[in-house]
Amino acid sequence: MTDSGQAIANYWDAAAAVFDEEPDHGLRAPVVREAWARRVRGWLPGGAVEVLDVGCGTGSLAELVAADGHRVTGVDLAPRMVARARAKLAAAGLAGRFLVGDAGAPPLREGGFDVLLSRHLVWTLPDPERALRAWVRLLRPGGRLVLVEGRWREAGEQAAPYVAGAERLPWGGGVGADELAAAVRPLVAELRVEPLSGDAALWGGPVHDERYALVATT
Repeated sequence: MTDSGQAIANYWDAAAAVFDEEPDHGLRAPVVREAWARRVRGWLPGGAVEVLDVGCGTGSLAELVAADGHRVTGVDLAPRMVARARAKLAAAGLAGRFLVGDAGAPPLREGGFDVLLSRHLVWTLPDPERALRAWVRLLRPGGRLVLVEGRWREAGEQAAPYVAGAERLPWGGGVGADELAAAVRPLVAELRVEPLSGDAALWGGPVHDERYALVATT
C-alpha cells in the first residue's frame, strides 16, 4: 500500500468507532432507515442477486441489501470498518462476506456480480475514472452500477483536506451529477440520475448541497 493509501486507511480506521453516529451512516432512526431501504429496493433488481458494496464502511447499506435476500460482498480499505460491517450483519442474523481491500480496485473476479453499489466513495479515490472502469468489469453483462454521490459543500465553500494530499484528489469534496455521468456514459449501455437532495429523510434533515444516485446498466 502506498503512503497515501495507508493514510486514508488510517483515517477511516480512526473514524470507524463514531461513523454510525451520522444519521445517514448508521441508519439508526427508523425513518432514515426506511428511506434508504426504499431507495435501495428501487435501485436493485428483483430476485436474489450478487451485490458488491465497494467502500462498504460499517455495512449499513450491505445490511439492507442482505435483509432483502440478496447475496452481498463488501470491500473497504479500513480494517476496523470491515470488522464493524461483519459484526453488524452477524448481529442481525444476516449473511455477508466482507474483505479488506482497495475499493478502487477490488480484489475480486471480473464478471462475478449483478450489481455494484457505492455510496460517498469516489471523492476519496486517487484515480476515480480508473476505478469506474474496474467496477464495470466486475459486473456481468446487463449488470447494474449504482453510485450514490454528490458535492458535499455548497458552491464556493472550502474545507481542509481530510488527509495529507487529499487536496490533490481529482474529485475531492465530491463530484456533480453531470461530470460523473460524463465519465460513466462511455462504459455503459444506459444510465439515469435520480436527485436525492430533496429527500430529507435520507439525511436526517434538510441538506442544501447536491446529492444524487446514478444508476447505470452495462
